[in-house]
Amino acid sequence: MTDSFVHLHNHTEYSMLDGAQKLKPMFAEVERQGMPAVAMSDHGNMFGAYEFHQVSKGVDGVKPIIGIEAYVAPSSRRNRKQEFWGPGGQRAMSDDGEGSKDVSGGGRFTHMTMWARNVQGLKNLFYLSTEASYTGQFPAGKPRMDMELISEHAGGIIATTGCPSGAVQTRLRLNQYDEAREVAVAYQDIFGKESYFLELMDHGLSIEKDVRDGLLRLAKDLNIPLLATNDAHYVHEEQADAHDNLLCIGVGKNKDDPKRFRFQGSGYYLKTAAEMRELFAELPEACDNTLLIAECIESYDSVFENVDEMPQYPDVPEGETQESWLRKECLKGLAMRYGDPVPAEVMERFETEMTVIGPMGFSSYFLVVADICRHARDNKIPVGPGRGSATGSIVAYATRITELCPLEHGLLFERFLNPERINPPDVDLDFDDRQRDAMVRYVTEKYGDEYTAMVNTFGKIKAKNAIKDSSRILGYPFQHGERITKALPPDIMGKSIPLDGIFDSAHPRYGEAGEIRTMYENEPEVKKVIDTAKGVEGLTRGTGVHAAAVILSKTKLTERIPLHMRAKDGVKITGFDYPSCENMGLVKMDFLGLRNLGVIDHALTNIRENRGVKLATVDPGNGDTSVTVIPLDDRKTFELLGRGDTFGVFQLDGGGMRALLKLMEPSRFEDIAAALA
Repeated sequence: MTDSFVHLHNHTEYSMLDGAQKLKPMFAEVERQGMPAVAMSDHGNMFGAYEFHQVSKGVDGVKPIIGIEAYVAPSSRRNRKQEFWGPGGQRAMSDDGEGSKDVSGGGRFTHMTMWARNVQGLKNLFYLSTEASYTGQFPAGKPRMDMELISEHAGGIIATTGCPSGAVQTRLRLNQYDEAREVAVAYQDIFGKESYFLELMDHGLSIEKDVRDGLLRLAKDLNIPLLATNDAHYVHEEQADAHDNLLCIGVGKNKDDPKRFRFQGSGYYLKTAAEMRELFAELPEACDNTLLIAECIESYDSVFENVDEMPQYPDVPEGETQESWLRKECLKGLAMRYGDPVPAEVMERFETEMTVIGPMGFSSYFLVVADICRHARDNKIPVGPGRGSATGSIVAYATRITELCPLEHGLLFERFLNPERINPPDVDLDFDDRQRDAMVRYVTEKYGDEYTAMVNTFGKIKAKNAIKDSSRILGYPFQHGERITKALPPDIMGKSIPLDGIFDSAHPRYGEAGEIRTMYENEPEVKKVIDTAKGVEGLTRGTGVHAAAVILSKTKLTERIPLHMRAKDGVKITGFDYPSCENMGLVKMDFLGLRNLGVIDHALTNIRENRGVKLATVDPGNGDTSVTVIPLDDRKTFELLGRGDTFGVFQLDGGGMRALLKLMEPSRFEDIAAALA
């Protein structure tokens, strides 16, 4: 396939507010062009690696190549001062607006393109990107590696001199050939001569052309193989304007601002093999080497496969297994709950559950969750009595994960765990929101900082925000965007109609979009905004932290996934979202902070201090006879519920729920459960 080509330098939508390539259209275009492989190389992160690999599975004949365009510190990643290599410091921006000729990022980082040759290389890239975020951020949000870190984790990685912001090109641009050669020699030694390439781009920029002779001299001098790449940021050529709009959103500038950031040159899309070979007609080997790299890339499947990462309870006594210790803890708890001897029907239910929990390898999960709940109780941190299907487990009741007897309330264990559906247990833990951080800290400290992390979320540019952003960058007043978004059909359960759905008669909500269609057809300024919004809708805007989820693993997380650190508070966060983490076998627990638990705790404290009455919502289980447990059959409470006086009552304070309660006039606990169901 000497007439083919492989795009190795691609920025997907995970190069947030810079890359505009959605993965499915990207793979579809590569498949259409008949290319044998395609790479991802996002700015400073590996967030898209899991999705990239999964999408590739649905495309025949296109090999996925996972990489990164790394930020590399000019010297040490721990240095927090700007560094410039040119005489007298930073040079001014060039006449064509391409930026400083010196170290990019205002003297903070250079660039380097790297790809994983194999599983070892992919794990090393995960680690490098993680460590860059943990120890090299400067400025905040820019994770930087350095040569020392790279040299320690270079196995299985293919690398290049990078784009025009790479260290070699920067040195050449400053007429520092000897220094450029020194950098190249160092990286040849680190990666091996067969795994280090000299990257060439051509978008018609002077910063590319000015160093071309120096790069070719260096390639000849050091026998560095050439590699042609295209700095692709969008899939199709006609998406250039939409990408430019995305840049405007990213930097918060109007499109007609002459001083705003914009791409100079052209051609930042997935060019055909013919276009790339014509561009590098004098250097055909630079295109041939893209195919060479693609051929040597091995499968990454084992990195992303589902592996049992169930965390182990560390306090199991010597001579006991996770399962045997859970059994002993449960028998002790059952005797506390039901008396000794434990009734036969209770033991029968217990044994039934254990025949599922043990063989499925979930014993440690119950021990870990029980330990978390016990720590909360021992430290007087209000913890919820249990919610969802977990209350159907008598093992959870015996270990005080939940506080409702499943036999008394007719709750089914099979709704929680089923041997025919091999999913890990999912227990939602409710804590006083004032103490949630303390509980997360306990888990992190007990089970290990390297084995726990908060969970990443990805914010998308949804229809309403796409319209508001587009209106703003086009220079219209705030009210213009607001007027358009108010004409959209209302969201349903937080989901808005996609902009294409407004004009698609087959969309189920098409009929609700008549007002905005009329505006689109009759008002040119509205049409301009919506057309602009279509080009950015659905792209990834940025990352966040899941409100409740915490990931636990028995393996160091850096050996399984990339992570990153939030600069403002040092919180460590997974690089993948929680469905991706769970699909790889990592265990997610939800730590929810509820204000209501704090209110209840405060009320109980006031009653005790002012009236001398000790009340508890559940049996404390410590034999304290001075404590009165609030019953579940209090007549006055049911009368209050029947009146709909439930403002501030968790899950019962909505208008619809209050109306239902008035109609139902609940008189027993089961009525409340039915209403919530």
